Amino acid sequence: MSRRTPELGRFTDVALLILVSLAEGQKHGYRMIGDIEEFSGTSLEPGTLYGALMRLEERGWIEPVESSERRKPYRITECGRDALREQLATLRRIEQAGARRAGPAWGLS
Repeated sequence: MSRRTPELGRFTDVALLILVSLAEGQKHGYRMIGDIEEFSGTSLEPGTLYGALMRLEERGWIEPVESSERRKPYRITECGRDALREQLATLRRIEQAGARRAGPAWGLS
C-alpha cells in the first residue's frame, strides 16, 4: 500500500483510536479510555493506552499539555492530524472495496 507519509509504518488500531479521540480536543488517559469505549466499543487497558501514547509522542503525532492537575492531558499535533487524515482515507478505500466485493455475495447489492 503506497503512503505519502513513509513514517506511518504499521498503523495499529490503538493508535488510530487515540488520534480519533484527540482530534476532538485534548484529553488525559482515563478520559480517552472512556471516549474510545463510547465511540468504538473498544475497551483499552491503561497499559495498552499508555504504551501507545508513548509511541505516538515519540513520532510527534501527539504532545503533552501543561496542566496543574495530576493527570497529564495530551493533544494531537498537526503531523498527527495528517497521519489521521491519511489513515481514514485508507480505511474509506478499504470499506468501499469491501462493500463492492462482499455486497453481492452477502445480498447487499
